Amino acid sequence: MNQLTAPTTQFTDRLVREAERVKITSVSRTSAWALEKKGLFPKRRKLHADSDRVCWLLSELLEFVQSREVINMNSAL
Repeated sequence: MNQLTAPTTQFTDRLVREAERVKITSVSRTSAWALEKKGLFPKRRKLHADSDRVCWLLSELLEFVQSREVINMNSAL
């Protein structure tokens, strides 16, 4: 007897470079650096030990975005 099973979706984290990080978080490079130093932003990771190139984990950036407070602009007026 053949049993139908629901397909499973496997999430694989990936590395995000600076240009995409800005689009995801809407945080400038300087602000991200300051927040990172305070422990309030995901830590950058070196792409290679001998390089200055850095990246972030997509999952950590998405977690940061989801943790931000939503501001209702209508109630502020």
